[in-house]
Amino acid sequence: MSSTPTSHVGRLGEPLTLPSGLTLPNRLMKSALSEGLAEADGSPGTRLETLYRRWSTGGYGLLVTGNVAVDLRHLNEPGNVVIEDDRHLDALTRWTGSYRGRGGPIFAQLNHPGRQANRRAGRSRPVAPSAIAARVPGAAKPRALTDEEIREIVKRFGAAAAVAEAAGFDGVQIHGAHGYLVTQFLSPISNRRDDAWGGDPERRRAFVLEVLRAVRAEVGPGFSVGIKLNSADFQRGGFTEEESREVVRALVAEGIDLIEVSGGSYEAPAMMGVLADSTRAREAYFLDYARTVREAAGRTPIAVTGGFRTRAAMEEALAEGDCDIVGIGRPTCLTPDAPRALFEDGRERLEVPAIGVGARRVIGRLTDIRPLDSALNVQWHADQLHRMAAGRDPDPAVPWWRTLGSMVRHGPAALRPKRG
Repeated sequence: MSSTPTSHVGRLGEPLTLPSGLTLPNRLMKSALSEGLAEADGSPGTRLETLYRRWSTGGYGLLVTGNVAVDLRHLNEPGNVVIEDDRHLDALTRWTGSYRGRGGPIFAQLNHPGRQANRRAGRSRPVAPSAIAARVPGAAKPRALTDEEIREIVKRFGAAAAVAEAAGFDGVQIHGAHGYLVTQFLSPISNRRDDAWGGDPERRRAFVLEVLRAVRAEVGPGFSVGIKLNSADFQRGGFTEEESREVVRALVAEGIDLIEVSGGSYEAPAMMGVLADSTRAREAYFLDYARTVREAAGRTPIAVTGGFRTRAAMEEALAEGDCDIVGIGRPTCLTPDAPRALFEDGRERLEVPAIGVGARRVIGRLTDIRPLDSALNVQWHADQLHRMAAGRDPDPAVPWWRTLGSMVRHGPAALRPKRG
């Protein structure tokens, strides 16, 4: 494993031991970015190996993969890695090996998209806690899950975690943010059930707790289990910060090892930086919430992802005790060795260009430009990952219109949610 460079190391370069006993060599985490690079059968192939080999030299304290689906019938986007059983164990082992040869600990992010499943990628009608469609372009009305189906999905998370452990991952991260299935159960907007899985906050959080228990039952005691959790879904009548804190308390009581704070959904995409200017100016979008959840989390480490760009802001967040780990996503698309850039080269800022459509006055008369900006930004950064997966360097000079042209060729589905 790589060791943390020492030339410009502050608190960001200090090691951290999780409750599971896993020690992270530093506090900088590559947060999940859905790559869309798997083979047609859901196995990871040489492109993912090439990309992760590139990240392996970066010096990250922890790396979290993009969405790994637990059901081939329900995918977030074409190209998701899928773990249903051990049929792809050899390929998964090569994938983890491509990173662990020179990199540090690596987690697989396990996810079920629920009603946000991409119809052109999956094989079935989307499912959800209740038959309520997401308010995003092209979203299909999902079918409400039966009690038996819910319990079967819970088992899928456990089975996927067991295979991930066998493949060499150091842990898994349950995706409980951004409007995916775990979030759908937590939110009263998408969960209108009145049974064991909904009706009040306690029953709405039953699904995520059962998922955590299923994972714990299938893995060894030294295997880490984390979660990416919404601070709120930023919608009136939705999942609130107070409810989120209660979920944190319940997860900590069940022995969660790491809580990554994020927020929003693809209906209200806070995680994409679609926030008020005053919030975005603070650099770390969800740091205020992280401060308030400290008591609920106790000694469980908290990671905050979303908006961090400068080493000064990262160091301040750690020094103030607002978080224990700094997560970065989009900066790793252009600076794959971000920790070394900060620690060894003394770089003060990780540059991320503001990608948005041009001709804004004209296009703004035709449509709401914000969802288009979000989709364009996501695709532009995804294209950078694909360049690295092909063995090329990132190219910050790619113009917005070239990315838009690629999206148009994919049709309306390009506006569908698809990132980690």
